[in-house]
Amino acid sequence: MNFEALAQRYGTPLYVYDFDRIRERYERLKEAFAGTKSMIAYAVKANSNLSVIRFLARLGAGADCVSVGEVLRARKAGIEPYRIIFSGVGKRDDEIERALKEEILFLNLESEAEMERVEAIARRLGREARISIRVNPNVDPKTHPYISTGLHENKFGVSLDTAKRMYIRAKNSPHLDPVGIHFHIGSQLTDLEPIREAAGIVADLVRSLAAIGVEIRFFDVGGGLGVVYRDETPIDPADYAAAIKEAIRGLDLTIVCEPGRYLVAEAGWLVTRVLYEKRNGDKRFVIVDGAMNDLLRPSLYDAWHGVRFLPADKEERGAASEAEIVGPVCESGDWLAKGIALPPTRPGDLIVIEGAGAYGFVMASNYNTRPRAAEVACEGGRCRLIRDRENFEDLIRLEEAYLEDDDDA
Repeated sequence: MNFEALAQRYGTPLYVYDFDRIRERYERLKEAFAGTKSMIAYAVKANSNLSVIRFLARLGAGADCVSVGEVLRARKAGIEPYRIIFSGVGKRDDEIERALKEEILFLNLESEAEMERVEAIARRLGREARISIRVNPNVDPKTHPYISTGLHENKFGVSLDTAKRMYIRAKNSPHLDPVGIHFHIGSQLTDLEPIREAAGIVADLVRSLAAIGVEIRFFDVGGGLGVVYRDETPIDPADYAAAIKEAIRGLDLTIVCEPGRYLVAEAGWLVTRVLYEKRNGDKRFVIVDGAMNDLLRPSLYDAWHGVRFLPADKEERGAASEAEIVGPVCESGDWLAKGIALPPTRPGDLIVIEGAGAYGFVMASNYNTRPRAAEVACEGGRCRLIRDRENFEDLIRLEEAYLEDDDDA
């Protein structure tokens, strides 16, 4: 990847994605589930650029969405309604109504209160809502507490007993069609055993539901497969698929898998340019034009990302020393990397932050009135712009017209 040429052409900070690597990841996971009825529904929240979604759609992916905006993005990118799932703990009435009108595959429900709202809206629309219920199997995923979702202390899903009660109600409702069951215990999972345990628990629930006449057709295992940010050992997709298949042995189910980070994280980079260096006592700071508003993960999760220092003459710069890479945002939490050994830098040098394809741009903001970065996709040796860099006019567009109203007040 020629980051220097891309930075010269499109400026910095800049997000760059390798579509060839995304394809490789998708095909590897698809192959792991070969021989079973399955669908890979890309978790749009990981990277919601329309070109990323369309690329995956053309590979055969569906979409796992957590807002009606993501549902509409998936539709805009060419994903058919019957390959779209709408998840999330807090769906507004208008979102539920729009999803039902779009006739998506199903809505994942996370509470009895949500089921009541979906049933009422479906009744008003004269429709039957296809639903799945998210079960919280109370399994420790052994991951960061902010991305743990499978314990009772987390806000996601319902207990096994509650789920069973909800399925019975749905079966007896003319406006609900319980077609699926869902679980997702967390993200950045690197231990297969919690997944195996959760799949077994939920599969047993499917068997008990079948005994009382509730026939589930979709076994939605969520996502969460971990990637390598530093020294993690990721789960092999073949082992992952085998564990799921074993759990549902004897059941006639379509497996739904919802990868996000696994597909795009290691296929993305944030390219940023050095502005200058400074020292506060023994502390060395390398100040770059990328910031926490561009890549929030380090500040939010204390996340570690690999760093590449690109200048051709870096070997001639002198001895490396420990540095903290920070941005221009007016917050002490504005940092991209800590404890990184770098040789002396100069204004204009390029630094690349690795593993930024997931939860990078999609979590970016305009804090400090900073325009969001451009995005570029590379495939087959050719690169193209897939999102323009914002400018000041973009940032004030929804506010500017009201300045005249302020003058008249």
